[in-house]
Amino acid sequence: MCGIVGYIGNRKAYPILVKGLKRLEYRGYDSAGVALISESCNLNIYKTKGKVADLEAYVADKDQSGSIGIAHTRWATHGEPCVANAHPHYSSSGRLALIHNGIIENYTTIKEKLQEKGFLFKSNTDTEVLVQLIEYIQTTGHLDLLTAVQLALQEVIGAYAIALLDRENPDEIIAARKSSPLVVGIGSNEYFLASDATPIIEYTDKVVYLDDEEIAVMHRGEPLKIVNLHNTECPHEVKTVTMNLGQLERGGYPHFMLKEIFEQPECLLDCMRGRINVEGTNVTLSAVIDYKEQLLSANRFVIVACGTSWHAALIGKHLIESFCRIPVEVEYASEFRYRDPVIGANDVVIAISQSGETADTLAAVELAKSRGAFIYGICNAIGSSIPRATHTGSYIHVGPEIGVASTKAFTGQVTVLVMLALTLAREKQTLAEDEYLAVVKELSTIPQKMKEVLMLNDSIAQLSQIFTYAHNFIYLGRGYNYPVALEGALKLKEISYIHAEGYPAAEMKHGPIALVDAEMPVIVIATQNGLYEKVLSNIQEIKARKGRVIALVTKGDTVISKIADTCIELPATLECLDPLITTVPLQLLAYHIAVCKGMDVDQPRNLAKSVTVE
Repeated sequence: MCGIVGYIGNRKAYPILVKGLKRLEYRGYDSAGVALISESCNLNIYKTKGKVADLEAYVADKDQSGSIGIAHTRWATHGEPCVANAHPHYSSSGRLALIHNGIIENYTTIKEKLQEKGFLFKSNTDTEVLVQLIEYIQTTGHLDLLTAVQLALQEVIGAYAIALLDRENPDEIIAARKSSPLVVGIGSNEYFLASDATPIIEYTDKVVYLDDEEIAVMHRGEPLKIVNLHNTECPHEVKTVTMNLGQLERGGYPHFMLKEIFEQPECLLDCMRGRINVEGTNVTLSAVIDYKEQLLSANRFVIVACGTSWHAALIGKHLIESFCRIPVEVEYASEFRYRDPVIGANDVVIAISQSGETADTLAAVELAKSRGAFIYGICNAIGSSIPRATHTGSYIHVGPEIGVASTKAFTGQVTVLVMLALTLAREKQTLAEDEYLAVVKELSTIPQKMKEVLMLNDSIAQLSQIFTYAHNFIYLGRGYNYPVALEGALKLKEISYIHAEGYPAAEMKHGPIALVDAEMPVIVIATQNGLYEKVLSNIQEIKARKGRVIALVTKGDTVISKIADTCIELPATLECLDPLITTVPLQLLAYHIAVCKGMDVDQPRNLAKSVTVE
C-alpha cells in the first residue's frame, strides 16, 4: 500500500522521483516524501502529509537540485499519518536518509536498546529505528554503509524493502528487500529503483528483480552489485520489460484478479518466509512467542471476520481445535458487535481482515477489548486500523490485492492460520511430533502444488464456457472443504452475478436437493480424505436426480471420474491443507465464467475493496 522510487545518474532526480510516486498512487497512501543529495552535497528531505500533489506544492520553492535521490509514499504503520512519521527518515546525525516498506516486528526491542545508548527519536515509526540502528553500527564500527546495512538487517525480524542515501557518499544508493518487492532499472550510466516496474519502464526496459535478503549497490559509473546479508555476491538476471504501462500494472494479465490468482504460489512463499525454517521442520510466529502466556492460557478462541475472511476463519476453527484442542467459535463481525457477546479476560479474539479497515470487524475488536479479551489480528494491509487496534498479530504478506474479489488474501489467511495452529500446538504439546513434522513439510510444498493447479487454467477456461447459461450453482464440500465450497460460491456471486450457494455435502438431503435437476450445476469437492466415501454417496444422490456434477478430485481417482460429468484433477495433499489446493480451481472457474459473460471482473457492481462502513 505504499511505494518506493529511487534514481541515480546524470539527470535531475527530483522530476523522475515525483513522476514515479504518481505512478504508484494506486497503492494507497497518506503521506509522501523525497530525499535529495543536492549539488552542494546537502542531504535535503522534504515530506508532507497528504498526496504527491501536496508534496510538489511544498517543494516548489525548495532546493530541488541533485542527480541522486529516493522517494516514498507511506500508508501509516507505526504512528499516525503526519509529517514526523512520513518517510524518508534522517539518522540522528543527519548523515543517512532511509525509506522503508514493510514492518520491523522487533523494532521495540531495538529502540529500547538504542535509547539506552542515548538515541532520541522524532517519530513513532519502526523505520526511524532501523535508520538509527544502521548509523549506530556504521559509526561505532567505523564501517562502510553496505556493511552496516548487512549487519543491521541480520538483527531485524520482519519484512522490508529499503533504500538509503549517505551524505558522505553522494554517488551511491543502497537498497535491500525481504518479502516486499524491489526492482532495479538499468539505464545508460544511471539506475532506477521502485516497488514495481511501473515508474521505471518510461526510462528503460532493462530491469533486475531483487530476491529476498539481497542488497543492491547502485554506484554512479559502476556496474550494479548485488550481494546477500553475508556479503556473498548474488548472480542476477537482467530482464527485458516489453509491456506498456497499462499492461505492466496488471503484470501482462487481462485482469488484476487473474494476476492475483497466479501470484498465489509466490505469495505463499512470502507468507511463510522467515516463519518456516530452511529445513522445513519448524514453524515460528513471533507474535505467538512474544505473547505465549496470553495465548496458551486462553479458555477459548473467538474468530471475528466478514465475507471471504469469515470463510478462512471457519478453516482456522477446524485447524486450531484439531491441532491445539482449544475450543474455537467463529462469528460474523457484523453480528458479534450487536448481540452483547459473552467475552472475558480469558478469551482470545482473532480478527481477520484483508484491508484491516473493515468497519464491522474493527468494531468487534473494540468491543472485545472493552471486555478484557486479548486481541490477535490477521491482516494484509500493513498499518491499517485493525493491526493498530490489536495487541499483536500476523501479517499475511501477500502484497497489495487490487481485484475486489479476494483470492490471494484468502489463501494467505489460511496459511497464517495453519502456521498459528502449528505454533500453538507445539507450545501446548497437543500434536504428535510426527504429525507436526508432516504438516510443516507438506505446507512447504503447497506453492509448487499450486503451480500444478494453475496449469489447468486453459482447460478450466474452456469448461467455463458451458456454464454461462446457468442462473444457479450449488457448491458442496465436507470437513476442511466445506468453507471452500462457501468461498467458491461467493467468488461466483461476486463477479459473475450468478446465484450460488455453498453447503456441507451431507446437508443436501435436508432441503437443497429439491433444487437439483438436469439444469443445476453442482460443484463437489471430492478429494481423497477421511470423508471421501461420504462425499461419494452425496454425488450418487445428486446424479440420481439428474444433477450435473463437476467434481474436484485427487489425481488418479478412478471412482468418481466414472460418475461425475466433469472431473478436475488436483495434486494430493494432507486433508488439513486441502483448502489451499481446492480453492484455486474454484477461483479460476468463477473468473472465466465472469469473463465469458462479459463482466467487469476487477470492479464488480455494488462492491468495494475495503468495506469501511456498515
